[in-house]
Amino acid sequence: MDKNLLKYLAFVKTVDTGSFTKAADSLNYAQSSISKMIADLEIEWGISLLQWNKKGVCMTSSGKQILPYVRKIVSDFEEIQQKVNEINGIQSGTVRIGTFSSVAINWLPDVFARFQKDYPGIDYEMLLGDYEEVEKWIDEGRVDCGFLRLPACGAFDVISLKKDEYKAVLPVDHPLAEKKLLDYEDLNDQSFLLLEHGGKTEVSELLEKNHAHPNIRFTTWEDYAIMSMVERGLGVGVLPDMILRRIPYQIAIRSFRNPYFREIGLVMKDRTKLTPATRKFIEYLTINERLERL
Repeated sequence: MDKNLLKYLAFVKTVDTGSFTKAADSLNYAQSSISKMIADLEIEWGISLLQWNKKGVCMTSSGKQILPYVRKIVSDFEEIQQKVNEINGIQSGTVRIGTFSSVAINWLPDVFARFQKDYPGIDYEMLLGDYEEVEKWIDEGRVDCGFLRLPACGAFDVISLKKDEYKAVLPVDHPLAEKKLLDYEDLNDQSFLLLEHGGKTEVSELLEKNHAHPNIRFTTWEDYAIMSMVERGLGVGVLPDMILRRIPYQIAIRSFRNPYFREIGLVMKDRTKLTPATRKFIEYLTINERLERL
């Protein structure tokens, strides 16, 4: 740091703390060094800046007049240093992301590809899990941010990103495939392949809220397993649209007359403590998602 700037900082810290000792502790210097820096300023400027009273160190009238200008110089330097750190930070670094499979397979690759064109030095670490696992990783600090179905269970910073429609998947020769739109009651008594892991998930909620009563024959958390079994004629299912954008299976996909959505958001523990690289990635992601909605 420039010597004059360090003297200005010593003056500001001494005024703010009311003590040479506290200013020295704050700046990690000896008290004698802080005193000398301020004395040097008084000699250079030919004015007295500080004086002693019963409460400790206080400013002279000259010190009060000069303080706003010195404080502005210090503030400007801190802003410059912060911007330099941000620039350096987003030239390299690692963004740690927790997510579930449909986002990882069908959304993030395009985001990474676009972002990496502007920031080629940034690396990524991606952990795949279910909602509970991703939320746990965020809370424990294993990832910087994560994609979750909203609302999240914990107390996090949340950015809502998109709504993902649930659609029916059917064998191509199934009678329901002849309909352009399905009613939830069409699922009644159908052999059903349920997308679920552990506790109740969106598909179970969809069935319950819309009073649909299919004959559940298989339960799995693997989207592609459901599509494969549907292709083989083992039943029908309901999957999020995001996973249906790139499918290697010959199946029929139909919307419901009254569509059901899940809300997907980006979740973090405290966005103020994110690294510059992660903040820039989140900014890039949210701006691009808003543009896609236009």
